[in-house]
Parts: sequence; C-alpha cells; structure tokens
Amino acid sequence: MNRISKKKIYVLIIVIAVIVGVGIFLVGYKNEFNISGAEKEKKISSISGQECENAGARPFAVMVSSDAEARPLSGIGNADMVFEMPVVENGFTRMMAVFQCGQPKEIGSVRSSRLDFVPLALGLNVIYAHFGGEHEVLEELNAGVIDNVDGLKYDGTIYYRKKGIPMPHNAFTNFDLLTEIARKLNYNLEEAKIGPDADGRGYPHDKNDKSQGIEQPPSIFNENFRVEWTYNENANAYFRARSGKAEMDKNTNKQVEAKNVVIMETTWSPINKDYIRVKTVGSGNITVYKNGQKISGSWQKKDDKSKLYFHDQEGKEIKFVPGSVWVEITT
Repeated sequence: MNRISKKKIYVLIIVIAVIVGVGIFLVGYKNEFNISGAEKEKKISSISGQECENAGARPFAVMVSSDAEARPLSGIGNADMVFEMPVVENGFTRMMAVFQCGQPKEIGSVRSSRLDFVPLALGLNVIYAHFGGEHEVLEELNAGVIDNVDGLKYDGTIYYRKKGIPMPHNAFTNFDLLTEIARKLNYNLEEAKIGPDADGRGYPHDKNDKSQGIEQPPSIFNENFRVEWTYNENANAYFRARSGKAEMDKNTNKQVEAKNVVIMETTWSPINKDYIRVKTVGSGNITVYKNGQKISGSWQKKDDKSKLYFHDQEGKEIKFVPGSVWVEITT
C-alpha cells in the first residue's frame, strides 16, 4: 500500500512538473508573441504605411532644389513624402523631402527654406534641414520655431560641397550626418508623435495595392518646370517626369515613382519681386491619384502645428496606398 502510494505521489509530482513547465512555456510564448506583435506594429510608418526599422523615429525633412542645374537630384526617390510648390511668380518650384523609412546615402542639392514649408514641417514633427532661407523664415528658425539644421552654420561639415556642380546647387548631406548633428544639438530623435494615437498626425493607409483604373494625373506647373506623373498599371505606381524628361534619382539611377500623388490647390500672393507667399494653412480642393483611380476632395490645415488632412467628398479621410506620397501644391 505504501509502495502504491509512493508511486502515485511520484507520478503526481511528475504530472505537476510537466503542467507547470508547459504553463511557463505557453506564458513565455504568449509574451513573446505579444512583444513581437507590438514591435511589428511599431515598425509601420504612419507617413508611408510601410514597415521599416526606423518607423518609430522622428523624421527629417530636407529642402531640395528643382533647378535644372541641380538635376539629377540625390535621394528624392527614397523619400516617404514630398511637398512641392512654386516659390516665385514665374512658377519656379522647390521641394521638401521627408525621410523616415527612406535613408538615402546622399541628399541634395540642399537649398534654402521658404516660410510656407514650415507649417508642413511642423505638422509632421520633423527635424528641418535647409541651407539658409528668406529673411522672415530665418528669423523664425533662429528663434527655435522648429528643430532645424541650417547649412549656413554647418557648411563644410554637415553639408558638403561637390565639385563640378555650380553654386548654390552643390550643397549635399546625408542621413548619418543629419543624425549626428541632431544628437549634438540634443534634438529628440525618438519623438514618434506621427501617428493616430499622437494628436492624429499619422496618415491612414489602405491595404489594397492593386490597380483599379487607368486615370492619369494632369500636367502641372508652367513649361520650364512642368511636372508629369504617368500611371503604370503593371507597377501600380506613378512615374515622374520634368520638362519632358524622366526624373531620375542619382543615387539609384532609377526613375522617381510614387504610390500616391496629391494635387493640392491653393492660392498665393506676392510679397516682393523675389518671393511669393503660398497658403499652406487653411483649406482648398484636392485630387488624389492612387491605384489608377482619381478621388476628388478637400484639404484642411487648421494652424501651423496641426496635421494636413486630406478628405474625400463625404468628409472622410482618404486612405493612401502604402508607399511614397507626393503632394503637388498648385496655385
């Protein structure tokens, strides 16, 4: 009887040990699954909707030239989001390229800031990189309206000059250099405020990445700076051309493409013979091109720091296709 009891006890101990072991394993597995799920969620950029290691980090926005002397540009093919608008009365444009997932080996040519880009940068909570700027915007930037890295202060270090390219189109930088100076300036590099849970600044994305039409965006800007986006149904992407030639990225030697093209209509007013003021806070009409479809709607930005919203005709926020977004601001 004692032998039987001892055997039963031994068996019971073994069974309990197995149950406890399995329980520990399952708890650990569940925790690992939950952590992996959280990490995976954090790795989705709320700008581009793509998964990348840097998705939780604060983006950089770099002012980039549109001058013929600066072409082909370096890095714009890797941008998560790009804003382009005229900066003078004759239609001369400038771009602000936003990098979060994309970390190109070189970015440029880097050009001066314009006041109208600052609200767009603030709305995305970026670190703003530029090479000088108009008098009014430099006053605001120097006063600390946004964390910024000015080429006038870091020429020859964070920004370097390339031979064979005429000034002022020969200033370049890269992601590593910008990160280095941002750390030295104590800028927060992990300030991931871009997302639906942080002031609603992130952009919603549609998982559907299949062609659903053949709508082509119209030509925009004047002849010397004419931009055309051509939809390719097989690639389900829009390919960029400027002044009748394919827009190439010098880093990759590939034509620049976008998954989403937004034509954002606004107005401008002259401020002197050299500059115009473009309205980027307020509201107006938009046309969004994605998946070969055309969606009409409106844009809205309440103030300098608020998110720039894109709504359809029913007032619902438009979901982008995961990938790069180009916002063409036309007047």
